[in-house]
Amino acid sequence: MISVLVTGKDSQLAQCIRDLQENCPEISFDFKNSKELDITSEQSVAKTFKAKTYDYCVNCAAYTAVDKAEIEPQKAKLVNTIGVKNLALACKRHNVVLIHISTDFVFDGKKKTPYTEEDQTNPINVYGKTKRDGEIEIQKTLKRYFIIRTSWLYSNHSNNFVRTILRLSNEKEEIDVVNDQIGCPTYASDLSVFICKIITLNSEHYGIYHFSNEGKATWYGFAKQIIEYWQLNLKLNSVNSNEYITKAKRPGFSVLDTSKAKHTFEIITKEWKSSLYKCFLSYDIQ
Repeated sequence: MISVLVTGKDSQLAQCIRDLQENCPEISFDFKNSKELDITSEQSVAKTFKAKTYDYCVNCAAYTAVDKAEIEPQKAKLVNTIGVKNLALACKRHNVVLIHISTDFVFDGKKKTPYTEEDQTNPINVYGKTKRDGEIEIQKTLKRYFIIRTSWLYSNHSNNFVRTILRLSNEKEEIDVVNDQIGCPTYASDLSVFICKIITLNSEHYGIYHFSNEGKATWYGFAKQIIEYWQLNLKLNSVNSNEYITKAKRPGFSVLDTSKAKHTFEIITKEWKSSLYKCFLSYDIQ
């Protein structure tokens, strides 16, 4: 039995991993929320790693409030950089493989073709910088790690763009959505399958990997597809980023090249619209 610690128990990704448990009988998951395991505390991390033997640690804990990070950068750094360093050091001491979830926001968005793992990072907001710095702490500390950069994550759990659009459809008749930021919506359930595959293969192909669904979209295009699948009565107004001012800058283009992950682990990544439809069906079931 493979023993896996999962931080950020209440995050959408951790909940999607929990949904997979029945399909992964060879894995024993131990989910911890921030009260049970505070990754920003060296003592809390040390206590957790001493109490039980783990083979893997999947870090789903993160500070993800992109705009809020601009006004409380130290809080973002505490979770996304210092907390990650604490986990990396504990994994080193206890011979645990770390699987860490990072983001497309480590890039500046100036490229016009999908970003590869070899492209230079250059975050343009506090959130992206703290996530990039967390990656650096892992690389300085560990040899046995997987850093998985993903993009525009959504699911039927927790807070995300899909749930926001569904909520707004009950509150408003029309909304403005930016149509000049390009990325790829990624179903957290698909990412959780990829993570479990890495674990069950006991892979030693360590390093940085990009994982997202296939294709690309703007936030406006993403919202339009949500409205179509859920048949929402909500009018969309297409706006440019300079018309929709936010505290944090966003990359104009952050599509990820997933070739390395597909080749290394022999996986087929799903087209984003088909995965969104699968998410839609899961809402109907509930």
